[in-house]
Amino acid sequence: MSDVIKLLPDSVANQIAAGEVIQRPASVIKELVENAIDAQATHIQIILKDAGRTLIQIIDDGVGMSDTDARLAFERHSTSKIRTADDLFSLHTMGFRGEALASIAAISQVELRTRRHDAQLGTRLVINASQCESQEPDMCPVGSNFMIKNIFFNVPARRKFLKSNQVELSNIVKEFEKLALVNNEVEFTFMHNGNVMYKLMKGTFRQRITALMGNSLDQQLLPLSVDTSLVKIQGYIGKPENARKRNFIQFMFVNGRYMRHPYFHKAVMSAYEQLIPEGEQPNYFLRFTVDPQSIDVNIHPTKTEIKFEDEIPIWQILAAGVKETLGRFIEVPTIDFDTQDTPKIPAYESHVELHHPEIEVDSSYNPFKSSHQTPSAGRSHQQAVSNWDELFANFERKKREGQEQGTEQPAADTLMSDSDSLQPASTLLPAELQSAYLQLKGRYILSQAKSGLMVIDQHRAHIRILFDRYSSQMKEGGMSSQAMLFPEVLHLSAAQSVILEGLQPEMEKMGFSMSQLSGNDWSVSAVPSGLDSVDVSTMIHQIIESVDNGGMPLKKRLHDHLSLTVARSAAIPAGKVLMQEEMEKLVADLLLLPEPNYTPDGKTIINVIPMEQITKMF
Repeated sequence: MSDVIKLLPDSVANQIAAGEVIQRPASVIKELVENAIDAQATHIQIILKDAGRTLIQIIDDGVGMSDTDARLAFERHSTSKIRTADDLFSLHTMGFRGEALASIAAISQVELRTRRHDAQLGTRLVINASQCESQEPDMCPVGSNFMIKNIFFNVPARRKFLKSNQVELSNIVKEFEKLALVNNEVEFTFMHNGNVMYKLMKGTFRQRITALMGNSLDQQLLPLSVDTSLVKIQGYIGKPENARKRNFIQFMFVNGRYMRHPYFHKAVMSAYEQLIPEGEQPNYFLRFTVDPQSIDVNIHPTKTEIKFEDEIPIWQILAAGVKETLGRFIEVPTIDFDTQDTPKIPAYESHVELHHPEIEVDSSYNPFKSSHQTPSAGRSHQQAVSNWDELFANFERKKREGQEQGTEQPAADTLMSDSDSLQPASTLLPAELQSAYLQLKGRYILSQAKSGLMVIDQHRAHIRILFDRYSSQMKEGGMSSQAMLFPEVLHLSAAQSVILEGLQPEMEKMGFSMSQLSGNDWSVSAVPSGLDSVDVSTMIHQIIESVDNGGMPLKKRLHDHLSLTVARSAAIPAGKVLMQEEMEKLVADLLLLPEPNYTPDGKTIINVIPMEQITKMF
């Protein structure tokens, strides 16, 4: 029997490694910009075409590479960052594995032009799918110029799963924000399809935050600074009144590297307890500086999951620092009473008798005693009690009369007395006029069915109704618009603005009217008809989030995607108490639909509890 284990060629091994390191165009930009920062660049240019599908070009003014280094850099596990395994525990650079360039070269066409400052000529290197096609001397400026063309051209399955240009560009912008925020001493230029999206100059951390996130954020930030022998934490946290349920901005960095750390996030949230409503999140931008030997960044290829040796004490230091900052900068407003020209109200003193030359005052009178102790107050109290007794007696009499006129329902009083549970049928009506529907906990509609008890989820039922209505209107040529009395202004991040720009044509067919203002601000002046009580800002943020999380759907599915998102925003919320007429109309509209049992995304709307199951309960 022949041997079956074979050594994979380097080209295949590189493609396998690329699946872990290079997931999308944003991953290429992350790796190349980090390399430029490690090369001590002071200015970095990022040039894209078609959201990185066609071209990703990174130009820096760093130290550059020699001819030999340029060729060797594209081999697997070749790096200038570390020499021994011990170096992994004292990293001072962003990269260290030596896999990024090899992975990028395996799934794209690469052209590199680079020169060191002490060399007369540079070198031009062309690599196609890990194969070096040419290397020759080149007259180029100091630094490195990487051109990555046609990403995933030789891996069609990977290229097929790339999202739309808007979604991919949004992911690139998010990655760029992480890199540009913490490297505020580096100038950045970001261009897409010939348009300059960012031009960032050197500045302070706060200046970089406002340059990326908008000037409106500047007034919302509180400076935080903690310096201990274990960790140094500097940055900014948001004021509690600026906390948001969505679209909040949160960044953590350690030693210049972006990280995701849920444990430290909880430390920040613990300091905001009872300062912000439940479900809202504060903004924060925090930079941790620790001994490189006390952290491990070699956990995941993306290097965003970092293990700290002293997590618990750092958690306590962070929570205390945030609390101290909130206490120091947030002043509790004092109430300033205007006492000018106010009437003087005498205070009662038991040892002082009140006298007036014309009024006889009972010296035993005490204005601070209970009013029922005075004769007139006592008579009023007795009269009020008598009135309540009479009213209650009339109520009981009418209730008995109503029950005698109808059929016998022994459990109705008990069932309807729990106003928290079943609403809104009236127990004072005769049986033939009793409601056909009951509402349970403001969420479910109950009704008799031929085989038992029918339970309908009111929120999902309304989603189904609205979705079918919007979809049919879109097929008939679009939805009608309803102008807003005052335009709604949306303050979006750059990544969200990119997605909304791509959605704008289809959303306008649905009845939205919107225009981009300066920067990433948008104005919404009209919405689809029938959305009077919907929060427009929340609805559009939900549309952006659904596209960002799920990717831009295909053209033929985009209308359904938007219709479903708008229907979710406009549907009756769970917990809303409905009148009998509203429940009747909701159920009638639902049962007229061709698919009333499930929402468009497959969630159950109607459930029937069989009579056999109900009988077994008793």
